[in-house]
Amino acid sequence: MENYKDLLLDDQLVVANQSERRRNLLPPWIKVFTWIFLIFGGLVPVAFLLGLFGVDLNLSLYGMETNTTFSLAGVVLLLLFAIKGIVAYGLWTEKKWAANLAIYDAILGILVCCVVMFAGLLSALSSSLSFTISFRVEIFVLIPYLLRMQAIKRDWEALEV
Repeated sequence: MENYKDLLLDDQLVVANQSERRRNLLPPWIKVFTWIFLIFGGLVPVAFLLGLFGVDLNLSLYGMETNTTFSLAGVVLLLLFAIKGIVAYGLWTEKKWAANLAIYDAILGILVCCVVMFAGLLSALSSSLSFTISFRVEIFVLIPYLLRMQAIKRDWEALEV
């Protein structure tokens, strides 16, 4: 009879471990952004095809803006949205690599924001014009995103889904 109880306990542990999901490690605000970037990431191929047919779109992220899909800024923005879409897909489907890629995505986003913020300073150094620093609000989301993903990375990778 005692073996039966041990067997039952083992079954309960298996069920308990199956109910743990990597997605549960994500706070609600990251889940919201995950869905937003899943949608935008899914629209990247559509934007690319529209650009091939001569339809230009207004693209904007991290302070970078363009009205031309196949300009340097347009291609960079499409790549950034594609990366964000891949990260969102990985987080939502609980891929083991997703937390690590999310950390790199956050670092890239912070770097792009900083470059955009200080681009006015760089252009002012090359001319005698006054300059402005455009502060990017995205930093207030990217830094907590980076810190949160770093905090859950070990648990994310340890869970077997």
